[in-house]
Amino acid sequence: METREVDGTPRRACTQCSFVHWGNYSIGVGALVVKDDKVLLVRRAQEPGKGYWTNPGGYIEQLEPIEETIVREVREESGVEARVKGIIALRDQPRSIHNVYIAFEMDYVGGEPIPDGVEVDAAGFYSMEEMEAMNVAPFTQWLVDVALHGSMDGLAIDREPVVPLNGNGLFRV
Repeated sequence: METREVDGTPRRACTQCSFVHWGNYSIGVGALVVKDDKVLLVRRAQEPGKGYWTNPGGYIEQLEPIEETIVREVREESGVEARVKGIIALRDQPRSIHNVYIAFEMDYVGGEPIPDGVEVDAAGFYSMEEMEAMNVAPFTQWLVDVALHGSMDGLAIDREPVVPLNGNGLFRV
């Protein structure tokens, strides 16, 4: 590997083939599940964020569609079944591993919140008033505000695109 300029940016590239290391990226997802004006929160049992209350979420697996990722993460962390309604927020966090976090508004389908006992040690639906006395992570506070006070419907899943694009997760206004 050597460092060379590719498209105007210094990048690591192989000296023997055409491989270019384009960077390090991670994609996180989070769920905002509302039931009876209360938001589903889980308390982190591990770092990062140990002890903080957050919305359920995690990272996508390499070959997992993002819509399946968030449904799985909610189920794993809280035992709650939820269905994707749409994308309502996005955080772009450029750093050594560039993180993009996509927040999904989700419809509550069923189940009572039960923590997984590994990643989270508590789970439940909480009102804004209850959250005031809880150690809610700042980013989660912002997401809860978006979920409860947002003025748009966000991006919804396009289940019938005008052109079939198999293998793509498509969201639109």
